[in-house]
Amino acid sequence: MYNMDLATIVVIGANILVSLKGFNDSYFFDRYKFSIGAINSGQKERMLTSGFLHVDIAHLFFNMFTLYFFANVVINWFGQAKFLIIYFISLLAGSLLALFFHKKEPYYSAVGASGAVTGILYAAILLQPDMRLVIMFIPIPLPAYVLGIGYLLYSIYGMKSRLGNIGHTAHFGGAIGGYLATLIFMPSLLQTDTLMVILLALPIVLLFVLEKMGKI
Repeated sequence: MYNMDLATIVVIGANILVSLKGFNDSYFFDRYKFSIGAINSGQKERMLTSGFLHVDIAHLFFNMFTLYFFANVVINWFGQAKFLIIYFISLLAGSLLALFFHKKEPYYSAVGASGAVTGILYAAILLQPDMRLVIMFIPIPLPAYVLGIGYLLYSIYGMKSRLGNIGHTAHFGGAIGGYLATLIFMPSLLQTDTLMVILLALPIVLLFVLEKMGKI
């Protein structure tokens, strides 16, 4: 049976409690969601609080279900304290990238733990790139790094085309946070898994090249 560490239980519990409050209190939800206009006016705490709010039960479940599967990989390598640090770095990195790309859109808003969860996912892939993962519509297990790179490329496409009501920018920012935090905590990966470090960095480099060229 899969046993959850205390840190995972605390994070999931916090997300559930704050999200349930938001479901039943529209003022609370609006006050603490990610909002470019409000953040630019000084409410910086939204960059953190928005990561614990969700649109509905399905949104909350999907994020927590993903976290449930990948949290232990990071905890087994780094321990609970560093897991929490990576989680919050990823959350804030997602908000910062969203702020960077949408700074001229005062009505842009978002909620969800997706940035933080994507950061944990990307950290887990960097630590164990040989994991085999299965996604919907592709029944064949694929190497984790293939899915990680593919997901970020899809996120770039989503950012460019404004695909769906999804915070692709926060997802990508979270991945950057998880990637960098993992390398800070384990710089030896630069030597022991140089190729994987480079491969997982390629979508990140591509994003900023496209941004510099004005393509996003």
